[in-house]
Amino acid sequence: MVSSPHEAMHRVFQDHPGLFTRVGPALGVDFPPYTSFDVMPTDLTETQPLERRVDTLLRFDTERDGPFLLAVEAQGKKDPGKTASWAYYLSYLHSKHRLPPVLLVVCQDRATAEWASRPFRIGPAPWASLTLHPLVAGPHNLPAITDPAEAAEDLALAVLAAVTHAKEPDVGAILKALSVALRDVPEDVADPLAELTAQGLGKLPAADLWRTLMAVDLSFYKSPISQEIRAEGKAEGEARALLVVLQARGFQLPAATEQKVSECRDSRTLNQWLSRAATADTLDEIFRED
Repeated sequence: MVSSPHEAMHRVFQDHPGLFTRVGPALGVDFPPYTSFDVMPTDLTETQPLERRVDTLLRFDTERDGPFLLAVEAQGKKDPGKTASWAYYLSYLHSKHRLPPVLLVVCQDRATAEWASRPFRIGPAPWASLTLHPLVAGPHNLPAITDPAEAAEDLALAVLAAVTHAKEPDVGAILKALSVALRDVPEDVADPLAELTAQGLGKLPAADLWRTLMAVDLSFYKSPISQEIRAEGKAEGEARALLVVLQARGFQLPAATEQKVSECRDSRTLNQWLSRAATADTLDEIFRED
């Protein structure tokens, strides 16, 4: 079954195709600026009753090097059978469109990214007829954007950073920077980006933090998720989100501290603790009295 994070990791490239050229430096590649692009059909099915679909497929035209195809695959875990499918995708695309294809695999954890980065060879070891070497984007090479000003400069990249770092300790600071950056953009721009972020976080602990940030930082925001969290009670939602973030960051909470958070109904205090929890190294830093 296709998961929400899976969809978000490749759909962001459909909504913001130019994001690929901005991700390039993190991958160690320098693709020429594009002059135009097209979102292409993802169906790679042949006449046989076997359906094959790449997650996202884009065509870019460049002034210097001509056109090329970009196939984006979201990969949530290691899958030994997937590499053969990727090799098929690239061979099929090259044969059908007569254009050079590039494969970009987007991952949410370092182990999967390391696995996906390994060359996949078809043929006897000394004479491989085909070698697959995809580009891989994930928490190991994409920037952790924790500065709201930097997030505002490239909101699509900030969303991708949030989704790919969803399991990392610094995800709280990344989400906070993104929510602050989204305050200053029109609602029709913020809406899909905020929803895409929520989709990418799936059921991970960071998703609760994002729900709260949307209700607190994006008070104008009228998405189903933000309306739901506000209906549940702003302070109560903030308290739950804070406990989730503390747990995700590995803090061991004394029973008294957990009770203190759960029973707190002062949104200002909870939001202050929540902001500190994203980057603090100790509980004393989070709960200090100003």
